[in-house]
Amino acid sequence: MPESISRTPLTLRAGRIADTQASHAYRVELRDHLVFPGLINAHDHLQVNCIPPLRSDKPFPNSYAWIAAFQRHFDNPAVVAALQLPKALRMRHGALKNLLAGTTFVAHHDPWHTSLDAADFPVALLREFGWCYAVAGPGYGPPLEESFAATPVAWPWMIHLAEGTDPVAQAELDQLDRRGCLAANSVLIHGVGLSERDIDRVIVNDAAVVWCPTSNLALLGRTLDPRRLHAAGRLALGSDSRLSGARDLLDELTGIQDYGLTPRQLLGLATTDAARILRLHGRGGLSLGAPADLIVVEDRGGDEASSLVGIERSRIRAVVRDGVPQIADPDFAEWFAVAGVPAVSATLDGRPKLLARYLAEPALIALEPGLEVPLQRHAGATGRAAHAANG
Repeated sequence: MPESISRTPLTLRAGRIADTQASHAYRVELRDHLVFPGLINAHDHLQVNCIPPLRSDKPFPNSYAWIAAFQRHFDNPAVVAALQLPKALRMRHGALKNLLAGTTFVAHHDPWHTSLDAADFPVALLREFGWCYAVAGPGYGPPLEESFAATPVAWPWMIHLAEGTDPVAQAELDQLDRRGCLAANSVLIHGVGLSERDIDRVIVNDAAVVWCPTSNLALLGRTLDPRRLHAAGRLALGSDSRLSGARDLLDELTGIQDYGLTPRQLLGLATTDAARILRLHGRGGLSLGAPADLIVVEDRGGDEASSLVGIERSRIRAVVRDGVPQIADPDFAEWFAVAGVPAVSATLDGRPKLLARYLAEPALIALEPGLEVPLQRHAGATGRAAHAANG
């Protein structure tokens, strides 16, 4: 969460936050509204958000047991059908899921796919990073020591770690340390099996943990206590995809309001804290020169963060990327037009919206429950507008 609240006009120019407003600037009236930086999802697997989850009667002891059980789930006809969809489409769906809930930046933890380089990809992505899947497999992705050594110290290096409650998961931080891969740029995903002593070591080494509580509770029956890592500034938030986690990061924020952190602290996990841990200079806030990725919501009074934390995605008034609206309430139609963004009518969870036309491809819409776009003919440009509106 930004350290300060400003009640002054926010100027956008060329896709970034600017200090001076052009004489011909278009003005968006946002009285009684609040503007937040776009959320940062510190951990997602974009291509699996449309795959049906594996249901289990009891928690798994660790993620490796879940992966083994999921092999049988591949025989499920719904899973077979989902995996037959082009990976590029599934990647875009994962991005759309994030964007609809105000997440404009995602750390994707899987092999890179060429579709992620598309100029009109719906969200910005972490690109300067290293990764390994996990200490013990599952056998794809870069080898542990090799990937760690190849990652510049200025980049985050990410690994699933201690994703479980049994001795296997509990021993993984020791293994990582012995193998020389626990350092200030180590970003450990999940950390459920970390002991208090382990958390001490994470903090002392200036490493960090990405917390994915909904996924942890669904698979393992338990999640970590976030308070010590948060107090040390070593905690970010991730959704881990719908295959095991929450619908999106906004739902994740809603579900963690009973863990001893204030709404402002919770929002920081998906903005300023995530930006610092992922080494994202200029993101996570509304500073001059920062990308103009924004969330607009109504001011509900009280603590400003409470106007975003805890709301439904359909209650977001507008989601903005690079200074131009992507999805917004219909009364922002002129903003789309001035920004040069062709838009179509849509409904999101039953509420009317305008959606940037490049997002309205039928195959993509069909994958997202709650999003509907009437069939209609369109003319004109289709790509995401490259220039920014001024507000």
